Amino acid sequence: MSHCTIQEALLKAQQQLSALPEGEPRLEAEILLCFSLHKQRSYLYTWPDKSLEPQQLSQFSDLVTRRIQGEPIAYITGHREFWSLDLKITSDTLIPRPDTELLVEVALELIPPDHSFVIADLGTGSGAIAAAIASERPSCKVFATDISTSALKAAEENFKQLHLTNIHSCKGAWCSALPQNQQFNLIVSNPPYIPDSDPHLAQGDLPWEPRNALASGTDGLDDIRSIIDQSPDHLTTGGWLLLEHGYDQGAEVRDLLKARGFKKISTQQDLAGQDRVSKGQL
Repeated sequence: MSHCTIQEALLKAQQQLSALPEGEPRLEAEILLCFSLHKQRSYLYTWPDKSLEPQQLSQFSDLVTRRIQGEPIAYITGHREFWSLDLKITSDTLIPRPDTELLVEVALELIPPDHSFVIADLGTGSGAIAAAIASERPSCKVFATDISTSALKAAEENFKQLHLTNIHSCKGAWCSALPQNQQFNLIVSNPPYIPDSDPHLAQGDLPWEPRNALASGTDGLDDIRSIIDQSPDHLTTGGWLLLEHGYDQGAEVRDLLKARGFKKISTQQDLAGQDRVSKGQL
């Protein structure tokens, strides 16, 4: 198709993208065309009969091909919205998921709006969780950590772009990255929690994402164990630890928290009714 309108290009792309499992072909076609044209989605509806230039059509076709080959939309466009924040996403970072917004919701419930809590986001990746909390609680000080230099660089760019001056980045593994002279009111983390041999690692977007941000040992709980073990040394009395985990790991995470001396332990479910976030108070 050497010459076609916006509407025709979208229809063809939608048909091509419908071969992807669990995809949203129309939405993805619109996102990719908007990215090609540097336009908002409203433009596509306003000018459906507008003809595309050959180079625009060629670029759009290339993007659709990349998507058909499995590359995630967020890596193609370099962006993903999380908590209504526009985040830069790179192949060095995990793609933020809607499920993780529950972790932010639970955290905000524990932070009174007028309090100046000190908070840590361990394994920040793109900085999604830290940015969401810092934007909602500007009087709090947030420390965002990651062991990956490239991931931390992406997070820092997001913090700067979003004008979030109350976030400090720290390089290192879990609590070892935190300032030793600082106690925290709240520690949150969405760590790797998929078992190493889980077949889901070969499905959907996961093969494209950093494996060390996804998998953690034979049962998926190696990093969660480390965080639960280390956190009490960095939490104030009455401080909270919040962890995102797999849908079938709630009971094990609660047991780990109890064994480490945490109280008021509970698990909250995501929109699908699956165990997703567990918390405990020191």
